[in-house]
Amino acid sequence: MIAACSVAGSDSGGGAGIQADLKTFTALGVFGLTVITAVTAQDTREVRGVWMLPPDAVRAQIEAVADGFFVGAWKTGMLGNAANVRAVAEALPEGAVLVIDPVMISTSGHRLLAEDAARDLAELLIPRAAVVTPNIPEAEVLARMRVTTIEEMVEAGRRIFDLGAGAVVVKGGHLDGGAAVDVLVDRDGEVRLSGERYPYSVHGSGCCFSAALTAYLARGVSVEEGFRAARVFIDTAIREAAGDPGPVRIVNPGGTVFHRL
Repeated sequence: MIAACSVAGSDSGGGAGIQADLKTFTALGVFGLTVITAVTAQDTREVRGVWMLPPDAVRAQIEAVADGFFVGAWKTGMLGNAANVRAVAEALPEGAVLVIDPVMISTSGHRLLAEDAARDLAELLIPRAAVVTPNIPEAEVLARMRVTTIEEMVEAGRRIFDLGAGAVVVKGGHLDGGAAVDVLVDRDGEVRLSGERYPYSVHGSGCCFSAALTAYLARGVSVEEGFRAARVFIDTAIREAAGDPGPVRIVNPGGTVFHRL
């Protein structure tokens, strides 16, 4: 059984976090395991409340999963605070294949990672990551620079890579332009992939992309192959986003078309 584990927050709207990760794992034929770090009350428009789980609960979940399953790859999403970052770093098995989605701010603008936790993330978890997948605002925090161009995305990726990560994917959806460009930076150089830019925001797209990459790594493919495959997967999930036409829709892992009854 090929399994992957998401260490992240619960999204009551089902569009991001643990829920999006499980849908993505299932769509890619990977058995999904979870470690809940937080419970949120949210929809596509706003985060109404966040309740963090205590570090002991996070640690116990990781230990239970690691003891009971062979986990091909792990993914971290919303960790919330420094205490939970440290708990994950302590409990995560040595040699784990790790994808870090450094979730800091929700699509609606709500802070999901305490400011003092960014240093712990950079020092304790990023050096253990096979891949880190920041969007532009997250890359700016981790790389300590402004990012307004694709060349600056590459430079930010190199700075984050220098923190000890095996590879970095900087997601370019926040940049203006005709195409959405993502950049992979690793010891071999860089790879740029572009896709169509749609006239709406998609809640959960970052979670879905990093979960797809995690699923491919769990299947044993290389980081570059996983990056390319995850890019195709997220393009479909964004194109077939669920919800009525409007400024914000919900990512649709697997690309299932929803029909009205």
